[in-house]
Amino acid sequence: MTQHLSSAVNLAACAARVDLATRFHEEEESITRTPFQRDRDRIIHSAAFRRLQYKTQVFIYHEGDHFRTRLTHSLEVAQVAKSIARALHLNEDLVEALSLAHDLGHTPFGHAGEVALDQCMSKFGGFDHNAQSLKIVTGLEKRYAEFDGLNLTKDTLEGLVKHNGPLLDAKGNYIGAGDRLPHALAQFLNRYDLDLVRPPSLEAQVANLSDDIAYNAHDIDDGLRANLITIDNLRDLELTGGLIKAVEDKYPGLERPRLIHETLRRVITTMIYDVLTQSQINDDKTIISFSPEMQRQERELKQFLNAHIYRHELVLVKMSRAKKWLGDLFAYYLETPAALPEDWQINADNKEKAAMARQVCDFIAGMTDRFAMDEYRRVFDLTPIFR
Repeated sequence: MTQHLSSAVNLAACAARVDLATRFHEEEESITRTPFQRDRDRIIHSAAFRRLQYKTQVFIYHEGDHFRTRLTHSLEVAQVAKSIARALHLNEDLVEALSLAHDLGHTPFGHAGEVALDQCMSKFGGFDHNAQSLKIVTGLEKRYAEFDGLNLTKDTLEGLVKHNGPLLDAKGNYIGAGDRLPHALAQFLNRYDLDLVRPPSLEAQVANLSDDIAYNAHDIDDGLRANLITIDNLRDLELTGGLIKAVEDKYPGLERPRLIHETLRRVITTMIYDVLTQSQINDDKTIISFSPEMQRQERELKQFLNAHIYRHELVLVKMSRAKKWLGDLFAYYLETPAALPEDWQINADNKEKAAMARQVCDFIAGMTDRFAMDEYRRVFDLTPIFR
């Protein structure tokens, strides 16, 4: 490998190495970028990444310009993850690529959309957003002349599908969420080999934990902005209560927007410092983790967010409506494949039911919130429900 491409300088011995990075389709190396930098760039320039701008994090995109979307969430995850990787001397480029790609497979309308598509696909192998991310970067993105997908390195692909942990035990039995290997992942493994038995790389573990740190903080921010929770609600939580008091003691009479920001930046910093401290003393398979004390505090915070934001009546009503929209669109396209865009109709009449269902699922999963709403309006002409 060209000397100036090496990013091994100052990296920990356990960090991912660019000189060992491989792709399933061989390509000439870049003289200006490492393999992981090329992965990151291909992800950023993909259509799926751009669509994240109009995909729900918690609040549907049109509810306000300042709420997080999947795109801004991914950028915040990457920032947190790179900070941790830099301090631990891990490969920042791989961490960044994984952070930016981790939500590519998410549906419109957040987890409500995922539930809807999983129900629609219950007879055809179900739906899993992690497996969908793999499907996007290995097939659905059709941009290059020599291959489908983005031809990312095996390090990035493996980190993408098993950032939550191994998916197979030593005997090859599935141990992930659900009762079987997601269909998209199983199909990929029929053609190419990924190591799903070993624990994820440290870079993948960093990206996974940074996802938690980012959404814990920004979902508090968005919940406050939407008036679903108040600052006083946060005073009773161990993680946030002391930090709010510290800010108020240092800056008496600080106005609400500054108080929120000063508190949340301390939340992020506190959680990052905890990860850095704990990860340097861990000696088990999961190296990158919170301390037991922080795990307890974070669990309390997540329970609070679930009760007061994710399951707030206003959010549930809108998500229930979104699930109906996607379910209705799925049924419509499955029965009327000619209604799909022309580039999605290839051999539509000759496809078996399961294959057609997966094609419809891929089409809907790639929709943005606003495209899904526009499409529902166009197909069913029920404009008043959108008012």
